[in-house]
Amino acid sequence: MILIADSGATKTDWCFGNTLHDCQVVHTEGINPFHLTEEKIKQILQESLLAQLPFPQEEVKAIFFYGAGCTPEKAGKLSGLLAEAFPHATIQVESDLLGAARALCKHQPGIACILGTGANSCLYDGQRITHNTPPLGYILGDEGSGAYLGKRFVSDCIKQQLPSGLLEGLLKEYNLTVAEILDKVYRQPQGNRFLASLTPYIYKHKHQPEVREFLIECFSEFFRRNILSYPEHNRIPVSFVGSIAWFFQDELKEAARKFNLHTGIFIQSPIQELKGFHLPEKTL
Repeated sequence: MILIADSGATKTDWCFGNTLHDCQVVHTEGINPFHLTEEKIKQILQESLLAQLPFPQEEVKAIFFYGAGCTPEKAGKLSGLLAEAFPHATIQVESDLLGAARALCKHQPGIACILGTGANSCLYDGQRITHNTPPLGYILGDEGSGAYLGKRFVSDCIKQQLPSGLLEGLLKEYNLTVAEILDKVYRQPQGNRFLASLTPYIYKHKHQPEVREFLIECFSEFFRRNILSYPEHNRIPVSFVGSIAWFFQDELKEAARKFNLHTGIFIQSPIQELKGFHLPEKTL
């Protein structure tokens, strides 16, 4: 039995199976070893993951885990915790960025991008990541992410850079005041998730000319500050994974055309494509 995981900020998708055609997917809370304690990770594995698997944990022979926060320094910690839960498995813990590259590009060169709550990108040669522009998080970077869109949208609304009706509608839809927005961003934990939670409202109004222009400007910043520094960026496809990329494909494609970039494929979640990367078509 092979276990494949793709872990983001809020949830982890776990795929298990022996072949591409018999695999199933379950979900747990997100596992980020940079933010979570060992005790919390153990709790998620024991109480959430193992409880959903319809077979003994000893049957798992290989684990491929791709996750946010899985830096080389943190990967060993998570690998050890997985080994405790699955004592008979060989374990590989890699970054969510490598998972995105494998899901999007398989064994071909390309530029792989993650646009979800956060943002990241890399140049991939078909086997490994060769270049990575540091994303820097939602305060210093993460251009094009859900958190970045939410931050820019709220700021532009309050500073009257967008029509006043958009701010009024936002406050009414989320039952917020401007003071409460500032409190959630500056005083409460996980301000990035709060800001990203505003993107459905932006999506609902994306055909309004001012909002469309706003989105293209934000995605242009993503390309300008993250993609144009990669060698041969105009000669290989730029592909995307993540909810923001999935729902704002048209605006991303238009922004890409401004820089003569060729967009490749868009997928909402890497797990389906990672199944094809790791699982055989049939039992050998």
